[in-house]
Amino acid sequence: MTDTSDITRQAIQQGFDSFNATFGRIPPNFALLAEHAPGAFAGYGLMRDYVMRDTAQGGALDLKTKELVFALLDTLAGQTNGAKNHAAAAMRAGLTLPELAEGLTQVIMVGGITTWNLTGADVLRHCCDLPGSSG
Repeated sequence: MTDTSDITRQAIQQGFDSFNATFGRIPPNFALLAEHAPGAFAGYGLMRDYVMRDTAQGGALDLKTKELVFALLDTLAGQTNGAKNHAAAAMRAGLTLPELAEGLTQVIMVGGITTWNLTGADVLRHCCDLPGSSG
């Protein structure tokens, strides 16, 4: 990481802590951003840390809902890996397969059947294969 201010280093750490708390790891693309554009990652990290607060930490929505929203938005945007990661995190937080299927159907209604064919089906299939998913 290049030379950064104390506040930037603290923001980067908050971003890392946020990823570790929800995903158990820092996705490689975000680690790359932190290394080569630390100020950009610091801003993203602060925003992510704010958004990914559970209700006990002052968040308005629970983490299950937030992860589902991210999974659906990533599906709509065609970001299959992100959608899978967020859907799996939502499942770990208590999301059921019927809830995921219903949300993915809403994405079809907004984005068309192509969103299902390019991303949605892969997301549901991925979650069906998760341990304990009853898929």
